[in-house]
Amino acid sequence: MTDAQLVELVRQALLTGLVVAAPVLIAGFLTGTVLGLVQAATGVHEPIVGLVPRLFVMGVMSLLALPWMVEQFVELFRVAVGGP
Repeated sequence: MTDAQLVELVRQALLTGLVVAAPVLIAGFLTGTVLGLVQAATGVHEPIVGLVPRLFVMGVMSLLALPWMVEQFVELFRVAVGGP
């Protein structure tokens, strides 16, 4: 494996990691934003009120996106070992 191929593989691995993590992170961000607005409107400023729903949504999103995530990582592995 040449240096250029290694650099391309690392670039592709980093990009795949970002793309795979994006749905879970976006779901957590949106949930946190909505809950932050609700907390600001109601005057409830308990950290646990925002944390538990965010963790729940991120866990559900992880389970829903898991087949797609595994498929992306398998494809990256195939490219790394030089398969079809």
